[in-house]
Amino acid sequence: MSKNLIFSATYDEKDNIKELIEKINRYSLNSDILIIDDNSPDGTGSILSQLKEKNSNLKFFIRKSKLGLDTAHKYAYDYAIKNGYEKLITMDADLSHDPKEIPTFINLLDEHEFVIGSRYAKGGKCEMPLMRLFLSIIGNKIIKFVLKINCNEFTTSYRGFNLSKLNNFHLKKVRSKGYSFFMESIYWINKNNYKILEVPIFFKNRTAGKSKIPKIEILRTLKNLLLLQFFNK
Repeated sequence: MSKNLIFSATYDEKDNIKELIEKINRYSLNSDILIIDDNSPDGTGSILSQLKEKNSNLKFFIRKSKLGLDTAHKYAYDYAIKNGYEKLITMDADLSHDPKEIPTFINLLDEHEFVIGSRYAKGGKCEMPLMRLFLSIIGNKIIKFVLKINCNEFTTSYRGFNLSKLNNFHLKKVRSKGYSFFMESIYWINKNNYKILEVPIFFKNRTAGKSKIPKIEILRTLKNLLLLQFFNK
């Protein structure tokens, strides 16, 4: 069994999933892949079944309904620990995160507990529609200011965990739902005195499928940010 697990959650990603699996295998030959699909109505699960026949390192679970991104990541983290993986890489399934960065993440995790692919660190780049980019930049700056954490990126899922070094951390401690989950997980990483290493990445705007981020997520994140700051002392 590989010591590395690459994870992504899917919902209606039939146009991206095959290319994602191919690219992960191209750039990270010695890794297993875990996909958790929330019963995608577009047939993503059927494509995963076909891909499994040709990719022995692919493991996937189809859940009965749309149970949420946060629960999928918690499941993956727990799965990685229980199955003896040393390193866990999480990423989006829409190809906005380039799998060619995975070897860099894995190498850096030899010496670091946690790494995050950062659009806003020096050298990073973000290819998103102007308004969405503006909101993302401002949102991350507000989070950094309020939480006073030395990090420029709080909301991307492109992350690496050294499970053998994160001894007193588990994603199940994160209470925020939806995309706020990613912000709060950074909060707990920092609170447990683990170093946050930012790796500049080029975030590409998806070319197939539709974004799953609801507009209300901005308000939900602001609410959860205030709860973290003032009620987790």
